[in-house]
Amino acid sequence: MARCAPSSAPSPSLEAPDCTSTPRRICLFDALRGLSVISMVCFHLCYDLSVLKGVELPLFASPLIDVWRASISWNFLFLAGIMCNMSRSNPRRALRYLFVSVLIWASTIVARVDDPISFGIVFCMGASTLLAAALERIGSHFSCHPAIEAVMLFLAFLVLLPLPKGFIGLGGLKLMLPRGLYETDLFSWLGLPGPRFSSGDYYPLLPYSLLYLSGARWGGWALSKGMARAVRNIRCRPLELVGRHALFLYLLHQPILLLILGLL
Repeated sequence: MARCAPSSAPSPSLEAPDCTSTPRRICLFDALRGLSVISMVCFHLCYDLSVLKGVELPLFASPLIDVWRASISWNFLFLAGIMCNMSRSNPRRALRYLFVSVLIWASTIVARVDDPISFGIVFCMGASTLLAAALERIGSHFSCHPAIEAVMLFLAFLVLLPLPKGFIGLGGLKLMLPRGLYETDLFSWLGLPGPRFSSGDYYPLLPYSLLYLSGARWGGWALSKGMARAVRNIRCRPLELVGRHALFLYLLHQPILLLILGLL
């Protein structure tokens, strides 16, 4: 995987109670999350074949890789933001994600299959959840409509998307940032990777927390307007099953894929 580039390892969204046992669960979100998990597994299979095993896959190249990767990880982060409005305890959930991110970092150092995963998407999920909980606690919102806030946060995410590459901007507009911001690895978690930093899965707090917060603000508004009731009967049980076990599947799918490919 390219150094310091957002990788294909998107993380699952929030866990929630079973659809049939509580009105708090919106099964459509489980299905969407499950669809992204399946897409993630397919992406990683292509990555393992192409990069690690040297199999020629002509279509697995830019821009398809970039679009495919974004369709997975952006969906996970936006859904996670929506679902933080339904969590019983966002701080506890955030700590769980951060703990898992430490386990992933340690295991990828030991495995040495690719670059170790530092500040990957599971870290981003945990840090963004903590940030959302803190902002909610202090009541830090703009004075405009929450749906407008969500759009503004999403546009800010797009503007800051190239931040790890040394500039910000949208479309043809580009603002180069001082190189001094990238001379240390201490702020790699924030979105300013240092010269020695590399990661097989890199989703720093900026810009990706903005996408999460956009989902949180839109979801809070949409749920208050009755979205949960409107979509509750939209079901796809196989995808829901996958989506409810997304974190477990995220942790296991790559070792299983690598084992199968090794045996073949």
